[in-house]
Amino acid sequence: MCGIVGYVGHRKPKDLLLDGLTALEYRGYDSAGISVLEGDRIDSIRAVGNLSALRGAIGQRDAQRGAAPIPVPAVDREAEPDGGAVAVAETPADGAQTGIGHTRWATHGRVTEENAHPHFDTDDSVHVVVNGIVENYIALKARLLDGGAVFTSETDAEVIAHLIAHHYDGDLLEAVRAAYAQLRGHYAFVAMTAHEPGVLVGARRECPLIVGRGDGEQFVGSAIPAFLRETRSVQYIGDDELVVLRPEGVSFFTPAGEPVAREVVEIDWDAETAEKQGYETYMLKEINEQASAVAETIGERAARGWGIDLGELAPPGSAPAVAIDDDLLRRVRRVVIVACGTAYHAGLVGRYAIEHWARMSVDVDIASEFRYRDPVVGPDDLVIGISQSGETADTLAAMRAARERGAPVLAVTNVMGAQATREADGVLYTRAGLEIGVAATKTFVAQLTVMYLLALRLAEVRGVLGRAELKPPISDLKRLPHLIAELMERDVSGIEEIARAHSQSGFFLYLGRHVGLPIALEGALKLKEISYIATDAYAAGEMKHGPIALLDEATPVVVVATESPVLDKVISNIQEVRARGARVIAIATEGDDRIDGHADEVIRVPRTDWMLAPLLAVIPLQLLAYHIARLRGLNVDQPRNLAKTVTVE
Repeated sequence: MCGIVGYVGHRKPKDLLLDGLTALEYRGYDSAGISVLEGDRIDSIRAVGNLSALRGAIGQRDAQRGAAPIPVPAVDREAEPDGGAVAVAETPADGAQTGIGHTRWATHGRVTEENAHPHFDTDDSVHVVVNGIVENYIALKARLLDGGAVFTSETDAEVIAHLIAHHYDGDLLEAVRAAYAQLRGHYAFVAMTAHEPGVLVGARRECPLIVGRGDGEQFVGSAIPAFLRETRSVQYIGDDELVVLRPEGVSFFTPAGEPVAREVVEIDWDAETAEKQGYETYMLKEINEQASAVAETIGERAARGWGIDLGELAPPGSAPAVAIDDDLLRRVRRVVIVACGTAYHAGLVGRYAIEHWARMSVDVDIASEFRYRDPVVGPDDLVIGISQSGETADTLAAMRAARERGAPVLAVTNVMGAQATREADGVLYTRAGLEIGVAATKTFVAQLTVMYLLALRLAEVRGVLGRAELKPPISDLKRLPHLIAELMERDVSGIEEIARAHSQSGFFLYLGRHVGLPIALEGALKLKEISYIATDAYAAGEMKHGPIALLDEATPVVVVATESPVLDKVISNIQEVRARGARVIAIATEGDDRIDGHADEVIRVPRTDWMLAPLLAVIPLQLLAYHIARLRGLNVDQPRNLAKTVTVE
C-alpha cells in the first residue's frame, strides 16, 4: 500500500512531488523520499517518518546548500465550482524537469532511511519507486551481486533498480521491458535515469498506477489524488502494461513492446471524492481494496511456497524482554489471543487455524474480560494481542497483564509505532493501509491473513507439517487476492436485491459452525454497526437452546454455509430454521450444490481450502450490511455512537 508519484515537464518538480505525496500519505507513512534530475545527476533525499520528516530533511538540505526552498511556480488557474482548479501550462523553461516520489508502508525490510524509496543502482544512474512485492528477488539479487552490483537496503524493491541498470543500453523503455520480463510478483513501479532527461517509464502488474495528462507536462501516481490539483485528465494503465511519459505525451505498450491505445478520461471529482477514488463512501472503497490488502499482508512472507517467513518480529528500536523467535515458537505450550470487537473475531478464526495446522491449544478471550479475571498465563504461553489501531485500551491492558505474569506477548496491528508495538515483545504488522471507515473491513481480512500466516509458521517450526503438507495451504493462501478480486468483479446486484428485500426487517439472526461461526459473528456486527438493526449471532448448534424462539416468517436468517467438515450439520440447522417459516440467506461455496433447495437466497464465493473460506465468506456479508444501511439512508462511514479507535475503557 505504498504511494507513488512522478512528474515530467517544465516546472520544478520538488513541490509537485511533495503535494502528490501528501495526497497519497494514507497509503503509507513510515518513510518517504523523492528523486529529482538536476543537470546530469539525480538528487535524492529520503527520511524516516511521515511527510513532515521529509519536508524537514529537504529544508535542511536546501539550507546547507544556501538555496532558498523552491517555491511553487506561479500558474494561472481557472476556478472550479467545487473549489478545485484546472492547470494552465506556464511558459516552458529550458530543458525538461523529471522527478519521482514515494511514501512507504514497509513490507520487506525495517523502517530505516536506507530502506526508504527511491532506490537506485550501484552507479546512482537509475532510480525507482515501487509499490508491491517482488517474489523472486532473492534469486535476482544473487545474480546481480555476482555481476558486481552493490546493494544498500534490505528491500526487495532495490532489485528493480539494479535490474534495469543491468539491461540499460541507451533506452530506458527497453531496459524496463527486459527487467519486467524477469520479475515475478505483484507490483507497480516508475523508473528514471540520469541519461534520459524528460523520460519516465512505469509498469504495473496487479498494483494500481494511473497517468495524469497535462499541457506540456505529465503525471503518474498510485491514485488520482496524486495529481488532482494539477489535472483532471487521466489515462488508466492496464494490468501488465508499460507506460512512457515525456513532456509532449504518453505512450502505452505491452510487455512485448506492442503499442496500446488508451483513451483520455475527464473526471469531475472534488477533494473528498478523490480521496474515495470515485466510490460513494470510504467503506465501499475499502471493501474494494481487500484484494490488495491481503496481497500486501502476505507479501514476501509466503515467497518460499513451502514455508512461511515472518521476518524480524522485534518491535523497531526496542529491546524486548523475551525474543519471539523460532525457538520460542517451538517451546510454547499454548497460545492465548486477546482482542476486542472485529479483532476478536479474527482471533477466533486464528484459533481454528492454529489448532488445525499447528495442533496447539488456543484460548481466545475478550480483552476487557481477560484483564479482570486474574488470568493464568506464564512463560510457556504465547499471548497475542490483536488491535487494528494498536491503541485499543482494553487490549493494551490485557497485553500488560500478560507480560506482568511473564508471558511473551506478540502484537498484531496495522499501525507502525502504535502503543501496542511498545507494549509487546514482538510485532506482526498487517499491511492494509489507512482505513477511514469506522466499520472495519479490509483491516479484518488482513488480520485473518496474519493469523493464517502465523498458524502455518507454527506448524512449520514445530514440525507438525512438512514441506509437502505446507505447499497446498500456502498455495491457496497466495491465491486469495485473486479470488477476492474475482469475487468483487462479479455482478453484485444479487446482494443488492437481497438487501432491498430485507432492509426494513426489524431483526436478523446469523448462524455458523466451526470456522463459519466467527464470520457469522462478524457479519452480524457489521449489520449492527452501520444499519442499527437488532441482530444476533449464534453457533448454529446452539440455536435450539433458545434463539429458535425468535424465529417467524418475518425473520431473515443469514447462514455461513461454505464447504467444511461440518456442512451437513449446518444444512440440518437450516432445515430447522425453515421449518419455523424464517427466510434463509446462505453464503455457500461455488460449485457446491448441497445447499440448493435448502435456502431462499444463496450468495456464492469462490472455492478454496475450507480453512481459508472465512476470508472470502465475510465479503458478501460486508456488502449485505453496506447495502441495507445505504437503503435506510444511513452514513456508513460514521455510524452513530462509534469511533474508529477505542482508547478509553
